[in-house]
Amino acid sequence: MAELSIVKTHYPVVRLFPGLLLTAALAAAANWLAQQPLIAGLGLGSLTLAIMLGIVVGNSVCSPLSSHCDSGVALAKQKLLRLGIIMFGFRITLQQIADVGVSGILIDALTLSSTFFITCLLGIRLLKLDRETVWLIGAGSSICGAAAVLATEPVVKAAPSKVAVAIATVVLFGTLAIFIYPLLWPLAHHLFPALSAAQFGVFTGSTIHEVAQVVAAGHSISPEAENSAVIAKMLRVMMLAPFLLCLGTMLRGGRQGGARQPVTFPWFALLFIAVALFNSLQLLPAALVASLNQLAGLLLAMAMAALGLTTRFSALREAGVKPLLLGALVFGWLIAGGGTINLLVQHFMG
Repeated sequence: MAELSIVKTHYPVVRLFPGLLLTAALAAAANWLAQQPLIAGLGLGSLTLAIMLGIVVGNSVCSPLSSHCDSGVALAKQKLLRLGIIMFGFRITLQQIADVGVSGILIDALTLSSTFFITCLLGIRLLKLDRETVWLIGAGSSICGAAAVLATEPVVKAAPSKVAVAIATVVLFGTLAIFIYPLLWPLAHHLFPALSAAQFGVFTGSTIHEVAQVVAAGHSISPEAENSAVIAKMLRVMMLAPFLLCLGTMLRGGRQGGARQPVTFPWFALLFIAVALFNSLQLLPAALVASLNQLAGLLLAMAMAALGLTTRFSALREAGVKPLLLGALVFGWLIAGGGTINLLVQHFMG
């Protein structure tokens, strides 16, 4: 009887292993692919590749095995996601803010808030899309692409298919930005001769979706543009936590059908801020911080793989062309509106 009790106690834990091993394998494969020169040159990071691999596997070989992997995949998609977002704070320091100054913070804040507002306006009022998909696309376009979509998912409680649609949308247009922004630099410098490569880098970092895409686009322009682009992008990433807190407060105060809608408070967002503040003190050895960043990347990649595994092509087809149209309109705003914000702030505060 004692042996039977032990088996029953540990059986739920044992059930997690197949799904966790599968997501870890896909994350490792995505990380290896992201380091290949050809793929790295395209700006396809490990998070993007992980969900792509997950979708392929989930719609093919994994379908017959889904009953054995469901528990571990669900754990990776929820708990490991939150832990990965918290540990993402080890990539941020408050010292980075001083490198771009108040103008960089203002540019990021104005671009983030205006982009999210315009996404909601266009998506909900014009295109009549559901609110969860619009919020997710708005978060991904405003802050840091797929990672922001994943971080916003537990706040808005969106279905996996909606999360996948949002990620596919921001990945598509963020990838296009890698090729478009280097072409915009000569045109921008011709129209505005006083515009420096570093200032264009701030524009790049404040408007392109993914971190990897920002690095790729900035690298194609110049080292100065790449450095300022990465700093501006990290400032945007740092705004993820306050954004989630504001969104959670807004939704918690919202009413539908006369009833208050319960929203889970994003405690992981506060922990993300705490980790970033602690990291700013530089108390940990650089080697340990690098290892923690690698672990955070692995956890986020496992969460992305898990999301891909639970995504079905049938659900994506049902979404239609409206999310892509919304993504295209928002992408146009990021270039035109984001560029205008950059020029105005740099003119009055430069």
